Amino acid sequence: MLLAGTAAMAQTPGYIPMKDSVDGGIIFNGPVTFEDLNGEASFVWMGHSKEYKPYDKVIEYLQKYIRDYSFVVFMGTWCDDSHTLIPKLERVLIQANYPLAKVTMYGTDRAKTTKNGEQKGYNITLVPTIIVMKNGKEVGRITENVKKTIEDDLAAIITFPPQTK
Repeated sequence: MLLAGTAAMAQTPGYIPMKDSVDGGIIFNGPVTFEDLNGEASFVWMGHSKEYKPYDKVIEYLQKYIRDYSFVVFMGTWCDDSHTLIPKLERVLIQANYPLAKVTMYGTDRAKTTKNGEQKGYNITLVPTIIVMKNGKEVGRITENVKKTIEDDLAAIITFPPQTK
């Protein structure tokens, strides 16, 4: 009975693992977590998060204000830009004491679509796309590359969110 209860509590991943027809790698399509990405042995690029050293002053700022925001992230496990930016995002969020479980993240296929169509309504044309939200509304996004560093770009969005019409 204890085993049955444990099995019932085990969560199945929200994503579908697929074989990439271009390079033979694994594509995670659908809802993913940093834990999912770190748990896939072939995603060695996720290990680079430990090597990234964010700027302390910016991290101090983020620690004060980042909890007021949420994140919706679209990324591709097949995408070189995602391989670069997603581990850095993870490191910055950890250093800023942001709860990683609050990040809503989706793996996309090469067409930038997700298994349940979560990309609809977000105007996803490039990955990674990191959407910064406050009170359920988008206040800014980082698309494909950063202007300065991931932590500087996040701080700029939080400090000076784009004005909406």
